[in-house]
Amino acid sequence: MKNHSLFATLKNLTGNPRGCVYPEPLWGIPFNLYAPYVSIYMVALGLTDKQIGLIISISGGFQVLLALLSGVVTDKLGRRRTTMLFDIVAWTIPSIISAIAQNFWYFLAAGIINSVWRITLNSWSCLLVEDAEESQLVDIYTWIYIANQIVGFVAPLAGILIGIFSLVPTVRGLYFFAAIMFTVKAVVTYQMTQETKQGVIRLHETRHQSIFSLLSGYGDVFQGLIRSPQTLYTAGIMLVVSISTMINGSFWGIIVTEKLHIPAQHLAIFPFVKTAIMFAFFFLVNPLLNKLHFKLPMTIGFMGFIISQILLISTPEKGYFILLLSVFLEACSFAAVNPLVDRMIVQTIEPKERARIQSLLYVGIILLTSPFGWIAGSLSTINKDLPFIINIILFLVGAILAYLTGKASQEKLRIELTSAL
Repeated sequence: MKNHSLFATLKNLTGNPRGCVYPEPLWGIPFNLYAPYVSIYMVALGLTDKQIGLIISISGGFQVLLALLSGVVTDKLGRRRTTMLFDIVAWTIPSIISAIAQNFWYFLAAGIINSVWRITLNSWSCLLVEDAEESQLVDIYTWIYIANQIVGFVAPLAGILIGIFSLVPTVRGLYFFAAIMFTVKAVVTYQMTQETKQGVIRLHETRHQSIFSLLSGYGDVFQGLIRSPQTLYTAGIMLVVSISTMINGSFWGIIVTEKLHIPAQHLAIFPFVKTAIMFAFFFLVNPLLNKLHFKLPMTIGFMGFIISQILLISTPEKGYFILLLSVFLEACSFAAVNPLVDRMIVQTIEPKERARIQSLLYVGIILLTSPFGWIAGSLSTINKDLPFIINIILFLVGAILAYLTGKASQEKLRIELTSAL
């Protein structure tokens, strides 16, 4: 086991990749402890499905502006400093607000402030990959997912606490715990990293440029972006993942508790199972998939997502077995698809303009994702299955895009080999 490629990568990490990967459980554990209960916590405090969807959509509107600014802020302040400052704003402060929330307005304020995570997503991504070895990218992202999902093994503790103290007091406590951990993670990451080589260059280049001047340069960056079909295919896949993740994160707990009538304290079973399956997939299956071209595993992964959603909406009341089967397929598909998507993003973006290109991609994705919060909330009010039917359609689109992206990549490689000969 110690010779496994994932463990070898983890052991050999140095510099910024090490500083970003090692502290990640300090974010992943608290976030994933409260995440399964966010929507039903809101419902318990009097919010409707439509109000939850509205919060998601309004927050998405703020994310558009912040994602657009993220490249400029990251270049002006540096990857490292931006990550620490905006991690605290985006995660610590909203957690405190959510912990003391009484009504819709608290959650709206928390959602708007949390939108700042769009800035730190950009800066942290640059900090993680800019000085990393390309051969390690899939393993690095796999460890990020492992760090964020490891909480599944302690998730039953949240269920036990809910059984003892009830839902609302427990989730309030989890939010306070998260605020502390998020702050520690931001500081530790800052201490373990240094500014990237490209970050130093951009700090020097933008030193005497105003934010407005840097924003005006987005036109040239956009022109380069639309001339890269492979990047656009990748952006389409990112959009599919973004919308489906938002729908699952916001409405999975609602369909399970309100339609399937599974008690809230039993929800922790499913993150536990999902984590175990993903770990097994990461360590046993992904090393085999990494030897293949990404087209096949990604296409199959999206088909697995489709079947998982069909099973979810077909699950009878208190149908634990079918629901677990749905979670099993979703976990396998997630483990197969998401690290490959992250690698594609890194490999298809021009390194010199990574921060601003990522800004444009995030803006486009947010603009197209945001309405789905309100749409899914409205549909959930009519029928709890409808948001997940949207997911089925999205995953079908994702499978088609994965196939097209893979085909374009293989054709490009064939042309390069032919030219070399």
